[in-house]
Amino acid sequence: MTFALNHCCIFLCILVLLPVTCYSGDVFLSARATFYGSAGALGTPSGACGFGEYGKTVNNGEVCGVSKLYQNGTGCGACYQVRCKHPQYCNEEGTTVVVTDFAIGHDTDFVLSFEAFVKLARTNMGRLLIALGLIDAEYKRVPCQYPGTNVKVKVHEKSRYPDYLAIVILYQGGESDVTAVEIYEESSKKWKAMRRAFGAVWDISNPPKGALTFRFQASGSAGVKWVEPKKVIPSEWRAGIIIDTAVQLN
Repeated sequence: MTFALNHCCIFLCILVLLPVTCYSGDVFLSARATFYGSAGALGTPSGACGFGEYGKTVNNGEVCGVSKLYQNGTGCGACYQVRCKHPQYCNEEGTTVVVTDFAIGHDTDFVLSFEAFVKLARTNMGRLLIALGLIDAEYKRVPCQYPGTNVKVKVHEKSRYPDYLAIVILYQGGESDVTAVEIYEESSKKWKAMRRAFGAVWDISNPPKGALTFRFQASGSAGVKWVEPKKVIPSEWRAGIIIDTAVQLN
């Protein structure tokens, strides 16, 4: 009887601990990585996420394009720690990159900006790592960190006042994905869903008049929650303006 109970306890422990082991945030997954650009080059302002200049300079230009992790735009703005698996050339920590683009390379999971790629190298080994071009790597999702910077909403350049509004969310901290955006219509007292136009860009035709209250849905390992900033999109919004939401996602 004691033997059976002991084995039962061991079996239960395995059932309890196995999911923790499988989904631990400390687990790195194997990948392949390459780079684009040349020395001194940052990211690209024309990435598929629709970030514009933000996609070029965010995280000091240490950004990347991905394919499977792009997830039809849901993966835009996510952060990953990427490490090189060539110890003779690479340091142990690797670097953290922000997803700003969709990219498919030959047998490649990550296409890093030049600035991000050379950060993988040990001192004085950058030139040799660049010469390899395509490398074995590993990665894991990590929280995006923008100390002292709130989430911001930019009215996208494709917007046309007052008939068509497109927005993109910037400085998306933590590990949550933005999975929905809504605007409140005062006349009907209802929330109206915006459409994911492409990448991280959300749009709506014939938006409500006046100052616009909005909210976005943040989804992650901690669950799903709606975040409603106190700041609003001004009534006479125009393409290019940026609204500081006074909200941080950590």
